[in-house]
Amino acid sequence: MVSSMSLPDSRQIDSGERYQDRDFSMIGRIVVALVVLTPCLWMSCLSMPGEVHAQDVPGIEICTVEKTMERRTSCLQSNINFLQNTINRLTADHQQKIDAANRQIDALKALAASLQKSVVDLQAAQKKMADDLAKKADTPAKDNAAAKAGGK
Repeated sequence: MVSSMSLPDSRQIDSGERYQDRDFSMIGRIVVALVVLTPCLWMSCLSMPGEVHAQDVPGIEICTVEKTMERRTSCLQSNINFLQNTINRLTADHQQKIDAANRQIDALKALAASLQKSVVDLQAAQKKMADDLAKKADTPAKDNAAAKAGGK
């Protein structure tokens, strides 16, 4: 069943016309939202097991901002390790792609060889058929020529 109440448009909500009997100011709405959302936030924080630590995201860091030599050296070593791991991962990925391409090339070579053999076989069969037709055509002509020569 459709309600007889019409939905308010944005002008009614903004001007507070919808809640004429209640005094909902912006601060009141914020307080209500905080009261409702705060327990949800606390429950989500409590449900996480253990402590949450900041994670170092691997990547290139700007090491010139470090003041001490030990921290700068550590930063540079971290960059080197990241780059080496990236190079090794990309090398393995590209080697897999090269191996797959080589397998595909070998399969295509085998297919080309089999197709070439089929073409040679078909050409040989065509030549044999042409030779057979030529012999059949020559045989009646020779018979006719022999018959004409024998009849004279």
